[in-house]
Amino acid sequence: MLDAFIQLGLFTTKAIIIVTLILILLVGIVAILSKGKAKLQGRISIKNLNEKYNETKEALLAEILSKEELKKFLKEKKALQKSKTNITKNTVFVLNFNGDMRASAVNSLREEVTAVLSIAKPTDEVIIRLESPGGMVHAYGLAAAQLNRIREKNIPLIVAVDKVAASGGYLMASVANKILAAPFAIIGSIGVIVQLPNFSRLLKEKHIDFEQLTAGNYKRTLTMFGHNTEEGREKLKEEINEIHQLFKNAIQVNRAQIDIEKVATGEHWLGTQAVELNLVDEIKTSDDYLITKAETANLFEITYETKKSLGQKLTATANLVRHALVGSPYSL
Repeated sequence: MLDAFIQLGLFTTKAIIIVTLILILLVGIVAILSKGKAKLQGRISIKNLNEKYNETKEALLAEILSKEELKKFLKEKKALQKSKTNITKNTVFVLNFNGDMRASAVNSLREEVTAVLSIAKPTDEVIIRLESPGGMVHAYGLAAAQLNRIREKNIPLIVAVDKVAASGGYLMASVANKILAAPFAIIGSIGVIVQLPNFSRLLKEKHIDFEQLTAGNYKRTLTMFGHNTEEGREKLKEEINEIHQLFKNAIQVNRAQIDIEKVATGEHWLGTQAVELNLVDEIKTSDDYLITKAETANLFEITYETKKSLGQKLTATANLVRHALVGSPYSL
């Protein structure tokens, strides 16, 4: 039975390698065929949320009210709008970030932030509806840096978390002037993790040699297929601790009120607990916040929409397989 599992493991590994090679080959072929045909793949989409809320309200009232009552409501609404014609409203820009392991949404985020910063004023406001369990250090570091561009322009930045902002997701959230969270949103997980399997003993039992050549003592500290040394493990632990310290420092830059040593344990908390630890500022859903804002401001949801080419889709798939095979260096 054990031998059967070993054979299955070897077969799976070989299959992954073959699939990866095939995908890389296909990506290369598509890249050659599409050479010279590069063009703008995305565009900024703008949705007026005030109109959306009003249309939803009117649609409901049209079903609930009598014709006379609806007519009265619409007349009162028109009069109210006329009285506010000369009132200047602030603008609230609404962005969405749904994070995965690779923080791939950062590609759209950087375009959305650039678009907003081209017209936003310090009297305006940017709100990010953020959902992310975290992922790769360098990817979420870039995502946090994109949000910091807003702070550097002195434009108020609000982050609203309805479900989860953990690890790299919380790194992003910590950039905000104010963090909102739903009562049961998952917040925190300020830590760093590295994990990968090691098949060296299995390969040795099957008389399979694995060769790995490096230039530099620590080019590869741990490996999936070779023998791992205690020196390599200690070096990796050192690197993890350094990244963890940078993680903590980045959070404290914008949230000095946090007792960082108390919360940077890798634990996570629910929203109601997180507010007591100063990880978030207020318990409120993004819906409540935006609907309230719509009464006094113009709300615009900004989205960078892209249409991926076949080559991009194949590249993304190949990356997913590669990360599944070799793992990510570090994850927040």
